[in-house]
Amino acid sequence: MYNPPDYYLVDELLSDEHKIVREAVRNWVNRSVTPVIDDYAQRHEFPKHLIREMGEIGAFGPYIPEKYGGAGLDQIAYGVIMTELERGDSAIRSAASVQTSLVMYPIYAFGNEEQRMKYLPKLASGEWVGAFGLTEPNHGSDPGSMLTRFEDKGDHYLLNGSKMWITNAPLCDVAVVWAKNETGKVRGLIVERDFDGFSTPETLKKWSLRASATGELVFDNVKVPKENLLPNVKGLKGPLMCLNSARYGIAWGVMGAAMDCYDTALRYSLERKQFGKPIASFQLQQKKLAEMVTEITKMQLLAWRVGMLRNEDRATPAQISMAKRNNVEMALKIARDSRQILGAMGISGDFPIMRHMMNLESVITYEGTHDIHLLITGMDITGIAAF
Repeated sequence: MYNPPDYYLVDELLSDEHKIVREAVRNWVNRSVTPVIDDYAQRHEFPKHLIREMGEIGAFGPYIPEKYGGAGLDQIAYGVIMTELERGDSAIRSAASVQTSLVMYPIYAFGNEEQRMKYLPKLASGEWVGAFGLTEPNHGSDPGSMLTRFEDKGDHYLLNGSKMWITNAPLCDVAVVWAKNETGKVRGLIVERDFDGFSTPETLKKWSLRASATGELVFDNVKVPKENLLPNVKGLKGPLMCLNSARYGIAWGVMGAAMDCYDTALRYSLERKQFGKPIASFQLQQKKLAEMVTEITKMQLLAWRVGMLRNEDRATPAQISMAKRNNVEMALKIARDSRQILGAMGISGDFPIMRHMMNLESVITYEGTHDIHLLITGMDITGIAAF
């Protein structure tokens, strides 16, 4: 039975509503994700049937107002949902994170009322799947150099270009795409699946996020209706605000993977005997476990505090960046140390550790690489941009 650590009684900082939401999502993960996820990861396939279930439990757009299909919850509730989903698998959390922070959020924040009413309820329910197009084959950390363009053709826009490493791309019914207009200004466009010239080839042969649907967004003279332009934002501010929300969700999400690895390693160390006693009795194993629970505690406090700041609309992009970078790095270290405690069994699909570890190798890179996040902190404290 999964028993997540709470060494500093962080649960006391959560409201009853937060705990009810967490319990509901945890039970769903136990019932619908944990029994099947290893098989889907081994087969390099996303469990598509879970999309509608995620809509039913409120995993999509939990902080979006109820008027548009969301649950109207706060940022801490969003965080605890992401933690529970990633405890199941990063692929499940990524699907919800993209749907919420990178598709629903920009339509809500930058769209008009007609766009909100058309798209958000269907995205919230899981009837539609969304994708977010920013990263390109040759432009990842430097999105301002994107090559995807659109031109004003009078009664429509003509979109050309491609995006890469896009979660949900092969499944998406709608994509929020960032592209430059004739003047070089970045704008957001809502592209629908049935638009001629829009295709989404799947990215395979991944050793990480194997249960995630990843692909490209390709635009070959795609005619986009003018009413599909997001009217209320211009420039890179738009996609970067989306990334702030996604990075915040990741800071919470990876704790689920870390806690699952720690819990697995702790239970295994108490049961596994060598030299006539449990391996938990040996100093080096206790060192690993003690360091793990310490880092998880620090991760919890960091995520909770930045969540409270977001509730007050006071969290800076640099503060969110720090939480994302630290928590992913620590989750990956915890996964690696947990794998060592399990020895050879740590690489087996009978345990979740290697799957989490390989997933986290992607999470430490996406939504801003580890190194870029270090430089964001560096710029914030020195006032000097190093990139």
